[in-house]
Amino acid sequence: MARTQAPKIEEKLAVVIRDRGGVLYEGKVDSLSSYNDQGPFDVLALHANFISIIKKSVSLRLRGKVVEDLPVETGVMAVKANNVEVYLGILH
Repeated sequence: MARTQAPKIEEKLAVVIRDRGGVLYEGKVDSLSSYNDQGPFDVLALHANFISIIKKSVSLRLRGKVVEDLPVETGVMAVKANNVEVYLGILH
């Protein structure tokens, strides 16, 4: 009896970070970290859908190393189906 293979689950996050000037970062990462009013948080693949106002910074990691660390005064992060969109500088 032949076994069927389960569909491969995407283990990376597709991230786009934008500000009013355009795209600051676009690529795939293993995880990212930021801060909201509750404190620091991490987003990994298969994270639940999530929207938050963020502050301080966004750190992007690939193979355990920070590949990008962007300062954030204020922004909005939306996570859905391994896609992360971050909009910076939209709140005054």
